[in-house]
Amino acid sequence: MLFGEGDDGPDVLLIERAHDMRSHAGQMAFPGGAVDDEDADAVAAALREAAEETGLDPDDVEVFATLPPLFLPPSGFVVTPVLAWWRAPSPVRAVDAREVASVHRVPLGHLLDPANRLRVRHPRGYVGPAFRLGDLLVWGFTAGLLDRLLRLCGWEQPWDSSAPEDLPPALLAMAERTEVTG
Repeated sequence: MLFGEGDDGPDVLLIERAHDMRSHAGQMAFPGGAVDDEDADAVAAALREAAEETGLDPDDVEVFATLPPLFLPPSGFVVTPVLAWWRAPSPVRAVDAREVASVHRVPLGHLLDPANRLRVRHPRGYVGPAFRLGDLLVWGFTAGLLDRLLRLCGWEQPWDSSAPEDLPPALLAMAERTEVTG
């Protein structure tokens, strides 16, 4: 979870995963990935993956915390969220189209705006927070982490969480095509 100071105030770096990935296809996510043998730990893996996916310069990033590992049932992944501050933001882009469809610096003000907040419902029973980013939707694990962080920091503004919306058909199709089934 990389935070920085962008043109529109504090922001967070998100990627849209490629639409044909084996897991979490087309979903908005934080840059990251698996720990490789050459990585010293989850922090090293997060910085390496962010550089590979977005062209980020890891030397410009100050890691200030890791959260406890979290299990993602749909994919079977265990994720260790790494929290960092982007001291000297540099241009970022989708480096490898096989992994990343697009890269976004999302202003926290946009995420905090009640007009961009909603809850989504997956037909298999998942109901959780989401954020509208124009034509994109942040949902699932990424939205859950953002939602919790905004709340814990005391930044959350009141929003209508009473009526979940169905996950859009295109996102649902990608999610169902790539879910681990056993």
